[in-house]
Amino acid sequence: MKIAIVILNWNGVTLLEKFLPSVVQYSTGADIYVADNASTDTSIPFLKENYPNIHIIQNSTNGGFAKGYNDALQHVNADVYCLLNSDVEVCENWLTAIAQTFNTIPEAAILQPKILDLKRKDYFEYAGAAGGFIDQLGYPFCRGRIFQALEEDKGQYNDVKEIFWATGACMFIKSELYHSLNGFDEDYFAHQEEVDLCWRAKNKGYKSFYVGTSHVYHLGGSTLNNMNPKKTYLNFRNSLYSITKNLPRRKAFLIIIARLLLDGVAAVRFIFQFKILHCIAILKAHLSFYRNFMKMYRKREKLHFIQKYYTTKSIVWSHFVHQVRNFNILVKD
Repeated sequence: MKIAIVILNWNGVTLLEKFLPSVVQYSTGADIYVADNASTDTSIPFLKENYPNIHIIQNSTNGGFAKGYNDALQHVNADVYCLLNSDVEVCENWLTAIAQTFNTIPEAAILQPKILDLKRKDYFEYAGAAGGFIDQLGYPFCRGRIFQALEEDKGQYNDVKEIFWATGACMFIKSELYHSLNGFDEDYFAHQEEVDLCWRAKNKGYKSFYVGTSHVYHLGGSTLNNMNPKKTYLNFRNSLYSITKNLPRRKAFLIIIARLLLDGVAAVRFIFQFKILHCIAILKAHLSFYRNFMKMYRKREKLHFIQKYYTTKSIVWSHFVHQVRNFNILVKD
C-alpha cells in the first residue's frame, strides 16, 4: 500500500520548522508532500533548502482547505492519501496501525488516528479526538470531545471503531474514493468539509473508522482559533450545507427549520456572553446559506440516502441541559 502524506501550508513556515521533523523521522516508506496555497512567507525557500526530498506542490491561489487539497491531490500518485495538518506532531509507528487496519478491514475507506492535544498530551484534542459523530439535528461531535469539553485520555478509546466522520486534521482516505467523490466541496472553503465528504462516502456505502492504536498530537487553532468569529460563521453555515446535501428531502427540510431556530438561540446566548461578533457571524452564516441554498440543493446526488446516521438525538440537549461531558454516558438512539 502506497501512502502519500500531504501537508497543506499557507504562510506556515514556523509550523513547518516545528512539525516537519517528526513527520520525516517517523514516516519511513511514505511519500511526503507539502501543498502550498500561494504562501507569501519563506515557506518554499525553507523547504527547498532544508527538505530537498519532500515534494512541493505550489497551488496558484489560496483556495482554503477544500480547494487547496483538491488542486494538490491531482498531482499525487498513491493508494492512500494522508491529509495532515501542518501543526501535527506524529509518533513512532503511527502509520503501522493505519496500514494494518486498511489491510484487515476491507470496507474501511477512510481512517483517522487518535488526536491528542499537543499542549496537554494526556487529553484529547478538539479537532477529531477519538472519532467524529453527529446527532439527529446534524451537530457534529466526537468521542473524547463534546463541544468544548475535552476528556482525559485514559485508554478508554484504544479501539478500532466505525465512526461517522474522520477529522481533516489527520485523515487517511483511499485515493480512488477521494476522486470518485470529486474531493472536498470547495464552496465550504474550510471547516466541516470533512464531515460532508465522509457523509457523501457513507451515502455511497463506504465506511470510516477510528484507529485508537495510532495517535498524533495536534496543536490546534493555528489557522482559526475556536473562538474566532470567522470559524463560527463557517461552522454554522457549512453544517447547514451538509444537511441540505446529504439527507432525504423531507428530513432535510425539517431539520433545517429546527437548526435555524436553534442557531437563533445560540446567537442570543452569544449576546448574553457579550460575544456580539459571534452573533453577527451566525446571522451572516444564515444569509450566506439562503443565498446558496439552491446551489447546495442541486448538489444532491440521486443515490440511496442512509436513514440511520446519528448517534444521539440531541447533543445540544445532552450537553447544555443534562451537563453530559463524556461520550460514554450519552444516551444512544
